[in-house]
Amino acid sequence: MSWKSVKKVLLGKTLKNDDLESEKLGRLWGVPIMASDAVSSVAYAVEEMLMVLAPVLGVSAVHSLGYAALPIVLLFIVLAFSYSQIISAYPNGGGAYVVSAENIGKKASLIAAAALLVDYVMTVAVSLSAATSALVSAFPNIAPFRVPLALLFLCVITLLNLRGMRESSKVFGIPTYAFILIMVALIATGFIKLFSGNLQPITYSADIQAIHADTMGSVSIFLLLKAFSAGCSALTGVEVVSNAVPTFKEPSQRNAKQVLFILVGIIMTIFGGTILLTISLGAIPIENKTVISQLGLAVFGDGPMFYILQFATSLILLLAANTAYNGLPTLLAILAEDGYMPRKFMHRGARLGFSNGIIFIFAAAALLLIIFKAETHHLIPLYAVGVFLSFTLSQAGMVIHWRKSKEKGYRHKLVINGLGALMTATGTVIVFMTKFAQGSWLLAIVIPVVAFIMFHIEKHYEFVARQLTIDDFTAHYRKSISTDDNLCLVLVGSMNRSALKVLNYANLISKNVIALNIATDDKSAERLKEKWAASGIDIPLEVIDSPYRELIEPIECYLEKCEADLQPTQMITVLMPRYMESHWAANMLHNRNTYYIEKKLRSHRNVATVLVPYIYSPKFKPAEKKIPES
Repeated sequence: MSWKSVKKVLLGKTLKNDDLESEKLGRLWGVPIMASDAVSSVAYAVEEMLMVLAPVLGVSAVHSLGYAALPIVLLFIVLAFSYSQIISAYPNGGGAYVVSAENIGKKASLIAAAALLVDYVMTVAVSLSAATSALVSAFPNIAPFRVPLALLFLCVITLLNLRGMRESSKVFGIPTYAFILIMVALIATGFIKLFSGNLQPITYSADIQAIHADTMGSVSIFLLLKAFSAGCSALTGVEVVSNAVPTFKEPSQRNAKQVLFILVGIIMTIFGGTILLTISLGAIPIENKTVISQLGLAVFGDGPMFYILQFATSLILLLAANTAYNGLPTLLAILAEDGYMPRKFMHRGARLGFSNGIIFIFAAAALLLIIFKAETHHLIPLYAVGVFLSFTLSQAGMVIHWRKSKEKGYRHKLVINGLGALMTATGTVIVFMTKFAQGSWLLAIVIPVVAFIMFHIEKHYEFVARQLTIDDFTAHYRKSISTDDNLCLVLVGSMNRSALKVLNYANLISKNVIALNIATDDKSAERLKEKWAASGIDIPLEVIDSPYRELIEPIECYLEKCEADLQPTQMITVLMPRYMESHWAANMLHNRNTYYIEKKLRSHRNVATVLVPYIYSPKFKPAEKKIPES
């Protein structure tokens, strides 16, 4: 079986560029896709807060839970209104990165982008670890297989995302709605039983009570701040809608805002209800038993509903990773378009998703799962710091935006974003400081390093652009001096110095030269045709539309037609530019299309491929001297 056949089985048939709009999300499927991370946070945020409180306060920890949870609820409401304003002001997505870039500056935008990048990858790792923990709670015998199980989950969710937004939204949407319903049923049933006197608080064994009795302490501000920072993971996911506005169907802004507020209503209901039910039943975390599983056992008993709850919880935690798969590839594509990430992140795969971004998430999350052994509690200290930093930068950027624009109603919008900036800045400091000893200090190194790398990627692309840019293309163009009439095809993507060098070389070896462009993007093709026509170059340009974004297949089809007309002594020469880098790391920033095309064309007996090197390095200075016509 060929690779193409395997790819079709795994990913489905390749979609055309025109199918992109049908792949976008509406409200029905947009809600579960965007809500899965925030909804799933309920499954571990409450437990993380209690894991801070219980070792100090013992079984009475639940009585202080509300003091740590209430600020989270208030902050969530403020962030919801703040991000709805970002959606209105920035319809092309990008969230904190775009807001910071336009209003604060390049350095701030890179820090915001790096923080979001780190947080999205952490979302995947934490969600999959928590999903594994939920299964271990129900089936303790599988505990030794925690890491392989988490990696298996990662493979499945990556594959489903590679199959496209529309298909993955239905696969992920139904379980998300199922979790929402089972959680609402848990909360409603729990309170009905409490009010009717049919449900008693959870009682723990003497051994567990003795363990907590030995650690009884008193409530302090620092303890509540630590619990608050642990529960702030519940806030992750609220920003993803503003980052992924372009993934919604038109009118994309209206749909995105409606999805955001539906998400807020769902989270407020589930998070608030879970907190109240936990306090009412006096649940605390114990080994191999999550708080959610204890609530389910108390409310539903050891019956089918309990196992449905556990399965739904595990599934929603697994699917929470999908939020990152929707937000991060779009962000990487925006960063790549601005030159801060490799250009390959802009390319859409067979199913019109940003497949390179999806593969990046898979690799980074797999590494974290292996390093931290898929333990949620080991990963949580690194979680939420990045997203709080991006919250702060986006809110501060919007304050500057409203002060500059002064559009109608800007004062109340400025107040909302100003309050958001103040609260998230405070939250950033609290989360970072309270988790510092547990490992959050690592992010003080990682986030600046990622921003530094992005800064230098942009510097490289700027340098390459200067090397390739040519103001007067025709002044350096050399007309054909050859008498040979064998067909010579020159593959061109744009009018730059490398294309000029290949065209001039083609004119040396043949008088029958055709420039060939494979158009995977209509706008780029139109720009090339306009520039080509304006230049007056005597070489004809043929543009072949490639709606499936394939390069090699259209070239081969074109060559097969040309080969059919060849005389026995004739040949076809295919010329391509090959960029020569001075450093191996720079090669990672450029695609290897030339290599793959040249390798594929070797099977054509009457075709010769020639790679024309174009060198750019710090030592190379492109000449501006005019080349005389011959």
